[in-house]
Amino acid sequence: MFGSSKNTEEVKSAPSSTPNALNALAKGTVVEGNIRCDNDLRIDGTIKGKLVCQAKVIIGPTGAVEGEVRCQNAVIEGRFKGNLQVSELLNVRETAEVDGEITTNKLLVQSGARFNVSCKMESGATVANGIAKPGDAKSSSNEPAVAGAKAEARN
Repeated sequence: MFGSSKNTEEVKSAPSSTPNALNALAKGTVVEGNIRCDNDLRIDGTIKGKLVCQAKVIIGPTGAVEGEVRCQNAVIEGRFKGNLQVSELLNVRETAEVDGEITTNKLLVQSGARFNVSCKMESGATVANGIAKPGDAKSSSNEPAVAGAKAEARN
């Protein structure tokens, strides 16, 4: 207790970020401006502005994003309009409405999605400090325009 010669003080550190944490923006919430996050982000509300995420961005069925998004992976079920840079996989679900410019490594567009974009496929693109950078992988001129993509058609 008091006056004890033992030094048993514990050093408390600041809580570290959880590797599988999920941030969420609820339906009815509107955010305007710049957002940065290190963990996954699910959007069921509306974002107008710039979003830089070092993990996965999920735009839910009621979610809407207008502006610029840079992330590692993305799943779109709602609406997106703007510039989207995904370093790995972009998954566009059947309920999605996507307009704008897309840069991604891999692309999956499900039947029924509204997908009106200018799309650029870059193998090995990485997102570092919010900037998508192409990898060292070079493509030859005789490769298909959608390298690494898997075409799927269901009628």
